[in-house]
Amino acid sequence: MTPRAQACVGLLAQQGLRRTTRGGHVAVDQAVVAQFGSHFRVFGVLRKRRNELEYPEYPDAEATIEEAEESLDLAAGIISSAERLLPELGFF
Repeated sequence: MTPRAQACVGLLAQQGLRRTTRGGHVAVDQAVVAQFGSHFRVFGVLRKRRNELEYPEYPDAEATIEEAEESLDLAAGIISSAERLLPELGFF
């Protein structure tokens, strides 16, 4: 699990929620966006892009250095947002 996924799963776990094998990261994506706002929408974008690169429809598909750098910045933003939110959430 990526650090950005861990940050999102951690927010849900703090509330006593957990992902299932059936819903997986899609459920995590929907839950964090619904609860914490659209700035978590990048989690789904990054997740989809990772899937595209790991299971390519087109074998020539590659990520650029610029895309990787932008993805790192977006992931860091998710982690920072989760760190700020965590103390505000009650423990289930």
